Amino acid sequence: MHIDARELEANTLIEGDICIIGAGTAGISMALDLMHSSHKIILLEGGGFKYEDEIQDAYAGNTSGQRYYPLKSSRLHYFGGTTGHWAGMCSPFDPIDFKIRDWVPHSGWPITKKDLDPFYAKAHETLQLGPYKYELEYWRQVLPNLNPFPLDNKVVWNKMWQYSTARFGKIYRDTIMDAPNIHLYTYASATEIKSNPLGNHIGEATIKNLTGKSHTVKAKYFIMACGAIQNARLLLASRSISPNGLGNDNDLVGRYFMEHLEVPSAELWLSQPFPTDLYAWTYGETKASAELAITEYAQRENQILNGTASLVPLTVGRHQKSRLDSWTDYDPKKAMKNMMRDWQLAEEKAKKDNIGAISKAYQLNTRIEQAPNPNSRITLGSEKDALGVPRANLHWELTPLDKKSIRKIYELIGQHVGISNLGRVRLMEFLQDPTDDSFPDTVNGGWHHMGTTRMANDPKKGVVDSNCKVHGITNLYIAGSGCYPTSGAPNPTLTLVALSLRLSGHIADIMKKS
Repeated sequence: MHIDARELEANTLIEGDICIIGAGTAGISMALDLMHSSHKIILLEGGGFKYEDEIQDAYAGNTSGQRYYPLKSSRLHYFGGTTGHWAGMCSPFDPIDFKIRDWVPHSGWPITKKDLDPFYAKAHETLQLGPYKYELEYWRQVLPNLNPFPLDNKVVWNKMWQYSTARFGKIYRDTIMDAPNIHLYTYASATEIKSNPLGNHIGEATIKNLTGKSHTVKAKYFIMACGAIQNARLLLASRSISPNGLGNDNDLVGRYFMEHLEVPSAELWLSQPFPTDLYAWTYGETKASAELAITEYAQRENQILNGTASLVPLTVGRHQKSRLDSWTDYDPKKAMKNMMRDWQLAEEKAKKDNIGAISKAYQLNTRIEQAPNPNSRITLGSEKDALGVPRANLHWELTPLDKKSIRKIYELIGQHVGISNLGRVRLMEFLQDPTDDSFPDTVNGGWHHMGTTRMANDPKKGVVDSNCKVHGITNLYIAGSGCYPTSGAPNPTLTLVALSLRLSGHIADIMKKS
C-alpha cells in the first residue's frame, strides 16, 4: 500500500508494528524480508519516486578536513536511494575485517564473517546476483579467459567481485506497493524520534514534508535506515529528552566516519601482453572479475590495512580527472553527467596515444579501508533545512596508517610482479617518500559512508550492540553501513544488505517470541 503523506490530514496518527525510517537499500531489503509476516510494516521515505531538488536539499551540509564531495550530491533522496546510480560492485568482507587487529586502533566486530555468511547468501537474491561464490577456481569454470597473474598467492591473491544491475526503486516499487502488510509513506521525512521521559524506549517519531504538514508515527519497534550520515544526524537532532541526542551518552554518535580511499597509486608495466579478462570490467556486461589483494598473512606481517588494486589501461588512466574534480556539482544528476563525460573524454584521448601501451601498461587504482578514527565525524551545524532539522557537517580526517598501508600494498605487489618476471611497478609521486604521511587533495572517496553508529557490545565503544540495537534503548535499531566498526576493502552494499537482513530476521524472531 502506498500513501502520499502530503495528502493526509495534518497531524495524522500512523500506527504499526515496525517502523522502518528510510526506503533505500537497507530499508527496502528489510521490508521485503518482512513482507510475508503478519506484522504491519510502516516504511517511511522522505522523497517520492523520482529526483526532486527541493527534497535533495535536506542532504546539504558542510565539509572540512580532507577534501570531499558536496554532501548534497553524495546520496540520492528518493525511493530506492543511491541504488539509483550505483555501480553494482559486490564482494563480501574478508574474515580479517571482523577481527581485532592490534595494529589497527578500534578494530574488531562483535560478530564474525561466519555469522553473516547465511545472510550474504540471502542478500545475493535481493541484489539479483549469481551464486554466493567468490572463489577464482569456481569462476574460471564458468567464464572464459580468467587467467590470473602468476603471483605468490601467499602474499597477493585475486579477490573476486560480482556485479548487480538492480535499481531498487524500479525493480521493487510494485512489490512494495502491492504488499498488503507494507504501508509505504512517501514525502514523510522523519525529523525527530521521541523517547519516554527515561530515554530508554521510543514511543513515536515525527514526520514532516514541505507542505507544512506534520504527522506522528507510533510503533513497537523503530529501525533507522537513512544512511550513515543521516542516521547520525537524526539521532543527534532528537534532543527533546536526551540533550546530547539519542544513543549519545558516550559521545559516539557521528564519530568514526569512514570512507574507502580510492586513488590512482601506481603503474604496472608488463614485460609482454598478458591475455586475460580477469581484471577487466564493463558496466552491465561483466558478471565477475578480480582485483589484486593482500592476504591476511601479509597484512599481519606488515601491519597494514586491507585494500585492493584494480587495473585501468594506463593511457586511459593518465587522462582521467580526479573524481573530486569531476563530481563538484550539488545536483547529483549533473555531477554524475560531468564525471561520465570526463571518463568518455579520457577514452577518446587514449585512442590517440601509444596504442601499444594499452595492452602492456596499466594504472593501478587503490580501494582501501580507512583506519577507524574518532576525529573523523558527523556533527550538527547551526543552519537548519526546510523542515527545521539542523544540517549535518562532515569532518573527514585520515591517519598515517592509511598512507603507510597504500604504500606497502604496492611495494608488495611490485616485489612479486618482479619476482615472477611479469613486469615492473612504479609508485605514484605522492607515495615515493616513506616519511610523508600527507595525502593530496585529489584522493577520492568511494561515496561509501560508514561507521557513524558503530557496533560494539560495550556501550563505551559503540552506539549499537551486535544486533544493531541502540545501547540503552529497548526498541530502537540502526540498519546500514553506519554500524560497521571497520570498513573492509569492498564496496559496502552487499555487506549492508546482509547485515540488514540479519537485523530484520532478529526483529521477526523477537516479535514471534513476544
